[in-house]
Amino acid sequence: MNSRSVRTRIRAARAERGHNRRVRAKIVALLVSLAALWSFAAFVTLREGVNLLWVTTLDTGVGKPTESLLSALQQERRLSLVYLGGHRFDQRGALTDQRARTDAAVTQFRTLVQGQDVQFAASAALRQRLTEALAKLSGLSRARTAIDNGGADRLEAAAAFTDIVDSGFRIYGSLATIDDPDIAKNVRTLIALSRAREVLSQEDTLMAGVLAAGHLTPSEYQRFVQLVGTQRFLYSEADTDLSPADHADYGRVQAGADAIRLRDLEDRVILRGTGGSAPVVDAASWDTVAVPLIGQLRGLELTGGQRVVAQATPAAVWVIVRLLLAGGLGLLAVIASVIMSITTARALIRQLERLRNAAWELANVRLPGVVERLGRGEPVDVAAEAPPLAFGSDEIGQVGAAFNAVQQTAVRVAVEQAELRRSVRDVFLNLARRTQALVHRQLTVLDTMERRETSAEGLENLFRVDHLATRMRRNAENLIVLSGAAPGRGWRHAVALVDVVRGAVAEVEEYTRVTVLPMTSAGIVGRAVGDIMHLLAELIENAVSFSPPYTVVQVGAQPVANGIAVEIEDRGLGMSEADRAAANEQLRQPPEFNMSSTAQLGLYV
Repeated sequence: MNSRSVRTRIRAARAERGHNRRVRAKIVALLVSLAALWSFAAFVTLREGVNLLWVTTLDTGVGKPTESLLSALQQERRLSLVYLGGHRFDQRGALTDQRARTDAAVTQFRTLVQGQDVQFAASAALRQRLTEALAKLSGLSRARTAIDNGGADRLEAAAAFTDIVDSGFRIYGSLATIDDPDIAKNVRTLIALSRAREVLSQEDTLMAGVLAAGHLTPSEYQRFVQLVGTQRFLYSEADTDLSPADHADYGRVQAGADAIRLRDLEDRVILRGTGGSAPVVDAASWDTVAVPLIGQLRGLELTGGQRVVAQATPAAVWVIVRLLLAGGLGLLAVIASVIMSITTARALIRQLERLRNAAWELANVRLPGVVERLGRGEPVDVAAEAPPLAFGSDEIGQVGAAFNAVQQTAVRVAVEQAELRRSVRDVFLNLARRTQALVHRQLTVLDTMERRETSAEGLENLFRVDHLATRMRRNAENLIVLSGAAPGRGWRHAVALVDVVRGAVAEVEEYTRVTVLPMTSAGIVGRAVGDIMHLLAELIENAVSFSPPYTVVQVGAQPVANGIAVEIEDRGLGMSEADRAAANEQLRQPPEFNMSSTAQLGLYV
């Protein structure tokens, strides 16, 4: 096997290893995709369970302090409007006490919502809402200063507190993002109840300020009508989505005496209208129904919140248990898929490697060996040289079956081509033998005619014909050599080198241009005389043909380290470096004779 075929095998091996890596990479990609899908499903399920488990933390750290803060702000808002309406000393004292309670609620809210557990459990949206609420609380002191200095009327003071309270309800909205649909629905419904109670608290605050002042302005009347309509609508909307337990509690509150009495007072105020006169209700009648009713509704919301927290804990546990079951089974499926994929990949790669090795052996060992044996004339059995290989019945096996057919066809075609070339060589050999026999007879006749010819001109013509016949004999011998046989000319005894050279010169048509220099008296064994004479004649004729006609070709010989070197010197143009290198390579590694390249046959011969 030559170096070129070795390099070819190395490149093929690298390419095949790259293919195997691609097969492994594709299988690994499938496994990674499967593992990623399982990880995503596990993450989604785990996140749902963790979110439910965080409900208790968020309720303790955010929900309850927010509710306490909103309740304190609502109470301070009410007392602020009462103070703005009456400006009595007792009203000022009650407002101061409530401000202290509000400050305590604010401090508790800041401490809890900024805790590490809340910050870790809260979503990005909730953290944003908490930051906004803390910023709103910083404006509480400005609202109090405006109330104390008389810089705000009752509606403006109420709006300042309402703006801070609204930031708290936006916190509630961020708390309602729970994956469990039932729990999320209950949370949203409780938030709707809280918003309805906030509107009712605004209504109570407005009326408390009006009753303290003793008159109802047109703008306050319009605001009162809006608040009554809004809180009634919000309560009716929230009632439709309440859970059965919360709906029952809410029904009892709405059917109670305080709720019925409050609706009656609201209707009386709305029907009376405004004109700057005193309200149709007194402070005692309003306070005895509005304040207790607001407290009952707040208690209803707190009870509903406790139910949500109690509902979230077992739901979270069940989600995590479901995650463990489904995740465990999914993990087992992933592991089984990994094992099956690795086993399948190894079997697939082993089959591909067998197919690759068989192809390499066919291309680089068996097929060249068959061609070489055929070139030596040895018989070749196609079935023995291309035995079928077993690769199974799957897709790789089908490729293997196709490879078996290919290798049998390749060996069979190689045998057929060798037989065809042998037949062609036999035809050429027969033709060359016949031509050689005719030329020998012709030379014999010419030799007889030369001996009988007496005129110089006739003898010169016979010599010219003799040289042409000699060239024909060499051409016939060339065909015999290319056909793989010996030319047939031989000598029994050794012949002097100078005689062999002169015999070669005598076979050249323009022998008169050739000068044989003095040389050693060494001899050549008889069996090699014919081949050497033929070779020298071809080289001398080549020198004569490719040199100017007025120049002389010199032939000499001298001993060298390992024999005798014969030198033929002409005055031709010579060969380029590339042509000389190609000719030397062809002499060093003779290629197989290619019948399509018949322009120059000298090196093949």
